[in-house]
Amino acid sequence: MQSLFGGRAMKLQRRQFLHLAAGAIALPILPRIASAQAYPARPITMIVPFAAGGPADVVARLMAEQMKASLSQPIIIENVSGADGSIGVGRAARATPDGHTIGFGTWATHVLNAAIYAPRHDVARDMEPIAPIVTLPSVLYARKSMPANNLKELIAWLRANPDKASHGTVTSGMHAFGAFFQKETGTRFHFVPYRGQAPAVQDLLAGQIDLMWGAPINLPQVRAGSIKAYVVTAKSRLKIAPDIPTAEEAELPSLSLSTWWALFAPKETPKSVVDVLNAAAVNALADSAVRERLIDLGMEVFPRDQQTAAALGALVKADIEKWWPIIKAANIRGE
Repeated sequence: MQSLFGGRAMKLQRRQFLHLAAGAIALPILPRIASAQAYPARPITMIVPFAAGGPADVVARLMAEQMKASLSQPIIIENVSGADGSIGVGRAARATPDGHTIGFGTWATHVLNAAIYAPRHDVARDMEPIAPIVTLPSVLYARKSMPANNLKELIAWLRANPDKASHGTVTSGMHAFGAFFQKETGTRFHFVPYRGQAPAVQDLLAGQIDLMWGAPINLPQVRAGSIKAYVVTAKSRLKIAPDIPTAEEAELPSLSLSTWWALFAPKETPKSVVDVLNAAAVNALADSAVRERLIDLGMEVFPRDQQTAAALGALVKADIEKWWPIIKAANIRGE
């Protein structure tokens, strides 16, 4: 009897030991699983598809700096320029969809480029919308020595000098605005492509090119007298440039258009991760200092009810339906 009970006791002790050992092994796994599920687990890379120093880069860095407070991780800017932004967008689209690589996108890179180039990625299919950031008008700039003091005189000069003027372009959007302007005014000039807005502006300042559609970020050079500005595509005059007439005031109401900039993630990024990124972007845009800086750059923050991933997705779809026919009619091709 003692040997029987002794055997059972040994079996019970052995079984209890195995249970305890299994539990001890499992305990360290739980924190590792929780850590793997936490987001973000490391710094985030934001791919900006343009050269450093341009307006997109400025806004991207402003957002990255403010978003890190919500994410508790830094956001590292990676400038990947080329092919009108398509190279950088493609790299963001092919990134691992875990939220640790996101892309900064524009109306040009995420709407127009697919009608102009033959990219290997489909933005509507390969990217997840995160949040819209700002809308921004475009300004028609010219070298300071351009012999025209207003838009009417500029159009007259361009008509009298067909194909003699040069127009700098950085994005397909700038090219689209230039081509549309030609169509609306009956003028002709040739386009000069650049890999970033900063080098294009430098050539405009040096008088190497004659014209350029660009963001309001270049208005300080206008105030300094280094370049001229003839019209802004906003519906009302900009607070930072009250002397520049709107397209409607200049009797070109068809040019009353604003473009947009936004954040995207690779397709199949988990919704929970997109939600975290959206919340960080929304918090950044709610900061008064950020909003004031964006206004100083001539930009307008999207209304709060439009700062959603769904709203951005709908905006991309609507602009594709609107702008692709315009691009094809203007026969704009990739440089």
